[in-house]
Amino acid sequence: MELQFDFKEIFTAFMVLFAVIDIIGNIPIIMDLRQKVGHIQSEKASIIAGVIMIIFLFVGKSLLNLIGIDVNSFAVAGAFVIFFIALEMVLGVTLYKDDDHDAMTASVFPLAFPLMAGPGSLTTLLSLRAEFAIENIIVAVICNVVLIYIVLKTSSKIEQIIGANGIKIIRKVFGVILLAIAVKLFAHNIKELLA
Repeated sequence: MELQFDFKEIFTAFMVLFAVIDIIGNIPIIMDLRQKVGHIQSEKASIIAGVIMIIFLFVGKSLLNLIGIDVNSFAVAGAFVIFFIALEMVLGVTLYKDDDHDAMTASVFPLAFPLMAGPGSLTTLLSLRAEFAIENIIVAVICNVVLIYIVLKTSSKIEQIIGANGIKIIRKVFGVILLAIAVKLFAHNIKELLA
């Protein structure tokens, strides 16, 4: 199999995942977790999130085939999930939140899953797979994992520099980008389904 790295695909997949994972927008949650549990294992959280995403990228399609769902149908469903995540970001409402934190598992749950490698990003991965080459998505995932690690390590500094309002603005901007991506994903895959 010939690897076909495409910078445009890598960049688009990276931006989509970056917007869905919303690590900058999650800084207040990360800070809150850090206060509750004292310490967050940035390496552990980043690696686990990355591993979950890459495994799902390979196994997700087989799992869908097992239950008789094609990638296009899943991508349409994914477009709805991304649409609602985007609405959360733009309107500043919370549709899904889990407040059950345990000091022992904070780095894995809720940080790695479901905050970073949650339903949104896993659905997005399969939706992207319907459109992009798998090697480009893997590069995009790795770039996001590196970025997640940097943000986790420097979250308190970032919060001081950007401030609460800065984080809100970034969330809203990425929310709008995500809405557009959800519409594009929906349109592309619904066409495939109806063809």
